[in-house]
Amino acid sequence: MTLEDTACELDAADPLARFRERFVLPEGVVYLDGNSLGALPRATPAAMARVVEREWGEGLIRSWNEAGWFEMGSRVGAKIAPLIGAQPSEVIACDTVSANLFKLIAAALEMQREATGGRTVILSEPGNFPTDIYMIQGLERQGLATQRLAPRERILEALDEDVALLMLTHAHYKTGELFDMSALTKAAHEVGALVLWDLSHSTGALPVDLNAVGADFATGCGYKYLCGGPGAPAFAFVAERHLPDLKQPLTGWFGHARPFAFSDEYEAAPGIEQLQCGTSPVLALTALEVGVDLIAEIGVERLSAKSRALSEFFLECVGALGLALDLVSPANSDARGSQLSLRHKEAYAICQALIARGVIGDFRDPDILRFGFAPAYLRFGDMVSAVRELSDVLENGDWRRDEFSQRLTVT
Repeated sequence: MTLEDTACELDAADPLARFRERFVLPEGVVYLDGNSLGALPRATPAAMARVVEREWGEGLIRSWNEAGWFEMGSRVGAKIAPLIGAQPSEVIACDTVSANLFKLIAAALEMQREATGGRTVILSEPGNFPTDIYMIQGLERQGLATQRLAPRERILEALDEDVALLMLTHAHYKTGELFDMSALTKAAHEVGALVLWDLSHSTGALPVDLNAVGADFATGCGYKYLCGGPGAPAFAFVAERHLPDLKQPLTGWFGHARPFAFSDEYEAAPGIEQLQCGTSPVLALTALEVGVDLIAEIGVERLSAKSRALSEFFLECVGALGLALDLVSPANSDARGSQLSLRHKEAYAICQALIARGVIGDFRDPDILRFGFAPAYLRFGDMVSAVRELSDVLENGDWRRDEFSQRLTVT
């Protein structure tokens, strides 16, 4: 049986196959970058047109009340909550991952100052997504935090009673390797540390249960597996038990208990709403809500099962064609996120050559070919097509063309 025959059988038996038609996907393109920017849901343009033409165009400012614009952050956050094992009152859709990281780190440090008398150490790992580390460094420059980085195999060893906050990314952006959220959260709590999880490469593709593991804080983006569009709002999670003591530093008017009282004195909203800062981006939240609704309809458990099957079949194809690439991701699909990373010294040029052929993955410096598996719309046949193109690029040396070595701004 050929790889194509196997793919046909797998696609015919795929219970999620019917959802592919709910997305806009260009003809002749195999899109393996949904872990960076999700595909466009077909319902999104109409939803945005409705908001632009009717709610904004006709309703004008009245739509803050009549169309529910003011509550959008809470409403979309409540829809994200079941996807990450949280209660609706614990999640808000707002701002960006970077801004939410800053807010949550600062809030955690404030809580620890009051509870422990001044812990400032934030523990993370080298090679974490840059924005996560940059936010620690920004607070460190202000004298509010102390950065401590430890390799992932030594995180437990580095957890001591000086640590105020353990901040890690559940699925590593470059390799896809997963942390054991339950074990690490428990270990951090045993030394009196709080825990902040970045779920940017997990939400909408992997089962996550924040309350089951006892997480304190979390954030994640809306434009990857949630298909909210480029620059979609992020979300933030704060465990219910922490909400009464939460003091976020960006005290903007949308986080005020009564924003339209226009008081000179800040009074934080009593719940998760205080994590809002500026005015909600209504158009962006509209697009995000469509994506969240669609992913919720499909179901994270089913998406995760298909993701594992897609990545396993991709590796089967790589092996069958004898490609000389080193696997950087964990070999066990249960230990990785919805992606595979392969190493080659000419990874950038190879990636560009594949994109020219309609196989869109991405490159991560210095030598990683990264392929994301968005199970809502990918087929097993796409895996065969992608790997055959990859094999041809490697065999024919197509990547050696000059135009493929020219570095673009976004890789």
